[in-house]
Amino acid sequence: MRRLVYMFVCLLNCVGFVKAQSIQERLNKAFQEFITDPQMRYAMAGISVMNSASGQILFEYNGNIGLAPASCQKLVTSATALELLGINYRYKTELGYDGEIRDGKLSGNLYISGYGDPTLGSWRYIGTSDTAIISQWRKKIQDLRIKKIDGQIIVNADQWETAAVPGGWPWDDMGNYYGAGAYGLNWRENQYDLILKSGPNPGDKVMIAKMIPVLHNMIFTNELMAGKKGSGDNAYIYSAPYNDRAFIRGTIPPSQSAFTISGSMTHPGMQLGYTLAAALAEASGKQPGVREQSNKKKIELLHVQYSPVLDSINYWFMRKSVNLYGEALVKTLAFEKNGKGVTEDGLAIMKDFWKSKGIDPASLRMIDGSGLSPQNRVTTNSLVKVLQYARSRPWFAQYMAAFPEYNKMKLKSGTIGGSKGFAGYHTSKEGITYTIALIVNNYDGSANEIVRKMFLVLDELK
Repeated sequence: MRRLVYMFVCLLNCVGFVKAQSIQERLNKAFQEFITDPQMRYAMAGISVMNSASGQILFEYNGNIGLAPASCQKLVTSATALELLGINYRYKTELGYDGEIRDGKLSGNLYISGYGDPTLGSWRYIGTSDTAIISQWRKKIQDLRIKKIDGQIIVNADQWETAAVPGGWPWDDMGNYYGAGAYGLNWRENQYDLILKSGPNPGDKVMIAKMIPVLHNMIFTNELMAGKKGSGDNAYIYSAPYNDRAFIRGTIPPSQSAFTISGSMTHPGMQLGYTLAAALAEASGKQPGVREQSNKKKIELLHVQYSPVLDSINYWFMRKSVNLYGEALVKTLAFEKNGKGVTEDGLAIMKDFWKSKGIDPASLRMIDGSGLSPQNRVTTNSLVKVLQYARSRPWFAQYMAAFPEYNKMKLKSGTIGGSKGFAGYHTSKEGITYTIALIVNNYDGSANEIVRKMFLVLDELK
């Protein structure tokens, strides 16, 4: 009997030892199975897992190898913006005029001056929709008893560089809504929708039934065709900033009466100007002309439109992975420090900041703020360090709340061609909190399958 008790105690001690050591062993076993999977034959993967409470790296493989992070890079941009701009930061857009107002007539021009607000005209917030903004601005103009404008509407976006799209963005992306550039004046998240109608048979032509909103001075070449039944959305819009031409290519399923695809505006500031001009014409019967120019004149300020606070902007940036917001935030960092919204300067500010926190700038090879460029290279070790730093900041609750949930974990996902990543936080059933980054580049086969296998690795933390 005494021998049985002794053996039982030994067994308990062994179980406790295995349990204490098993997280590293389980992760190692699961990860080795993952990287030897046929989908990973020509792929590269990196993983870093940290105990959030102690700051100890529990498991790491290729943690210092730069990989294309896709939208996982947004967590770096988000943390930098929250730290350097603050959760209550607001963008502004100014409405003003010059000349003289007499007898209901403005003998002068209206001015719209942008400072990069990516939410102006957005449908995501109360009071920022395109109809709400235009209605509010029209009322401000009417309050001055202006019924007629002899001049023009001048749009001024020169607080930011004209390079709206970062270097390295693919031609396949730029014309589509997720490839919208960040301008000094943004409007409706620089997005428009095309409502399409397709014939019943593969190869039939596809018609543009409606455009929301109607774009001014834009010519579309429609090369779309109906694909096979169940083929899904394979339609792409090809265009570039400041271009007045767009090509629509690819396929949508047959027999569609209202199939929607979304593109990116090539000149959102001018689109905003034309939208305001059309609204003012409803009352006066005469539509002012619209032009873009630098503003060196002294103007009378009529109204300042403020954006939602950065906390709200960051929520949608992270939760819905809005690329435009990431590019706007990078330029905003540069604007607030140097007086000009320039992507290259904003990225330098970000790298310098993280260098001061012990992260080698070479481990953050960032071409943009959103992760859309396939030229980005970031290490999983650096991502974990950024995530871990965020835990110590007063804005961490807001940062954490913006993370989506995947696999019952708080993770930011990233997806571009051949690349998939997840990074964030998880608390196990034992109450242990982990900080995680897992990135895979150049995998073969199904994206859904590689995600399922990545989750099998991360499941070891549950």
